[in-house]
Amino acid sequence: MPTAVAVTGSDLVLPSPDRHTPGAVPLGAATGAPLAESLAELHALLEQHGWLIVLHSTATDPETIRRVRTARAALEADRVTLVGLDLPPLGLALVALQLRQLSVCDFTPGVLASAARLLAHYVHAGAVLGSLARLDRVPVPLGSHARSRLPGTQYAVLAHPEPRLVKAVPGAELPGPDFATRLYLAHGDRPSTWLGETLARTWQVQSVTEVPLPKDSAAWWGTGKLTEFAAGIPDISVLYQLVSSVRRERCRWCGLEFLGDRCGFCGAPLAPPALRAPAGPRELGREAARGFSRETAREPGRETPRDPVRDFPVARRAAAALPHAGPRPQSGLPGPPGELGPVAPSGTAPRSAPPPGTAPPDRPDSSHPPYR
Repeated sequence: MPTAVAVTGSDLVLPSPDRHTPGAVPLGAATGAPLAESLAELHALLEQHGWLIVLHSTATDPETIRRVRTARAALEADRVTLVGLDLPPLGLALVALQLRQLSVCDFTPGVLASAARLLAHYVHAGAVLGSLARLDRVPVPLGSHARSRLPGTQYAVLAHPEPRLVKAVPGAELPGPDFATRLYLAHGDRPSTWLGETLARTWQVQSVTEVPLPKDSAAWWGTGKLTEFAAGIPDISVLYQLVSSVRRERCRWCGLEFLGDRCGFCGAPLAPPALRAPAGPRELGREAARGFSRETAREPGRETPRDPVRDFPVARRAAAALPHAGPRPQSGLPGPPGELGPVAPSGTAPRSAPPPGTAPPDRPDSSHPPYR
């Protein structure tokens, strides 16, 4: 089954453009469902799909995000990730639709989760507003604030990818995409004809689809007198080429593939170039274990050669490992500090130290140079 894509409300689920695109899941944990029901729903999604990507707006109520994280922590599920995007509600729903289209392709869950930010870069989202009094998402000049209070005045506001504000009159233009798009419209209390007559023509959209207005749109834009719009790439082949053209990295923490500067699931940042590895720690650990087992495997009936240094006691191993040290009997090695040396045989007088000022006797030449 493809990776599941969930949203924080049923109003963010756009209709599927074809029969191959799976639907989005309005997550019950985000809508205030009891914890037991949220856990059962999350467990069923993981059993069916294996991986779950939860899209939410950065302006979403923190209590909603906390409920989803609580359910994820209760299940100890590391296959669930929350991806926050700084988009208006309709733009967020459009990215969720594009992820649903790509979920049936051969992308791994890590690539799919990190592709959300890439797809959001190509989404143009805005609204036509009847009032700018409470708009705080886009910089608004003081004169526009005052003129928006006049009856019948409307302003076209582009929030993403570049904030822009113009008066919604014939001939006014907003900077649009230079690629083919599909335009989604969601009408509020004050529908606007400027979008269909002017914006759709200047942006050269392929088609226009009307959808219900998301419930959080009025709070996001500061007024219910609006018509929200969002334009994005509709063709799945173009979306596939867009995501496939980006270099993939391997997460050094969880081992998943991802795009960009951090993992889409565990959030680990991209490793510096000197520390990047072709595989994650789990894969590297398994490869090292397999290589170690192959190197240390012994044939039946064949004795493994002994290491002369490894066979010495730990306290004496350093002396035996010197480059000029040859194999010597263990009894001839000096003992570790704090231990007595070899006991002299009975009847033999112990050697005494030479008196002060006396030169030590000459030692025979050694074939090895002294260790420095």
